[in-house]
Amino acid sequence: MKNELLSIIIPTFNEQAIIAETLETLQPLRQAGHEIIIVDGNSTDNTRTIVGPLTDSLLSSSCRNRAQQMNTGVYFAHNSVLLFLHADTVLPKNVDKLIFQGMAKYKSQWGRFDVNLSGKSWLFRVIEKCMNWRSCFTSIATGDQAIFVKHKTFDLIKGFPNIYLMEDIAISKRLKKITRPVCIKTPIITSSRRWEQKGIVRTVLLMWFLRLAYVAGVNSKKLKLLYDK
Repeated sequence: MKNELLSIIIPTFNEQAIIAETLETLQPLRQAGHEIIIVDGNSTDNTRTIVGPLTDSLLSSSCRNRAQQMNTGVYFAHNSVLLFLHADTVLPKNVDKLIFQGMAKYKSQWGRFDVNLSGKSWLFRVIEKCMNWRSCFTSIATGDQAIFVKHKTFDLIKGFPNIYLMEDIAISKRLKKITRPVCIKTPIITSSRRWEQKGIVRTVLLMWFLRLAYVAGVNSKKLKLLYDK
C-alpha cells in the first residue's frame, strides 16, 4: 500500500465558476505525489487558464463526452488507482488513506463515496440518503460519488463505454462482476447547483426517467439531448 498513488481525473467544460475551488482543495494531494489530470472538452470560458497552474496535466478532448474525456485521462495516467471526480465536487482531506485502506480491508478493486449535497433544503438530505443507500445496495455508483478503481482493473474491463450518458452506471455493471464496491461512508461534498437551477423535484424525476429509458435501451445520444435540455 505504501507505493500506491492516485491519478485524479476531472472532465471539464466551461467550469470557470467552480473549478478553482475544487482544485485548490487537491493541492496537498499533489504535494504528496498524487497527480491531477484535467480533460477539457473545448471550454469557451476561462476554465483552461484557471486550471493551468493547479493541475499536472491539461488535456483536450475532441467532444463533450464525459466517458471519452475520462478514458483519455486514463491513457495519460501514471498511478495505480484512478479516481474520477466531477468539477463541482470536493473530497475529504484524507481521501487517499480512505481509498487505499478501504480497498485493502474489503479486498475490492473499486468503490465510491457517500455524497452530501451542498444545498440547505431538507429535500437534499432525503436525496442524499436515497442515493447513498441505493448505491451501496445495488453496487451501482454515480459519477457524483467519485468512483475509484485500480488502474489494472480499469484496463481489464476496457474502461468506460463510449456513450453519451449513463457511463457511470455502465462501468459499475462491469466492475461489480469482479468485486463489490467499497462504500466509503466519509462523505464528499457535491454541488447541488443542478437541482437548484432546474428544480429539485423536476431534476429527480428527470434522472429517474433517464435511468429507466437507458435500461429500456434508448440511445444514449437521445438521453444526453434530453438531459441537456
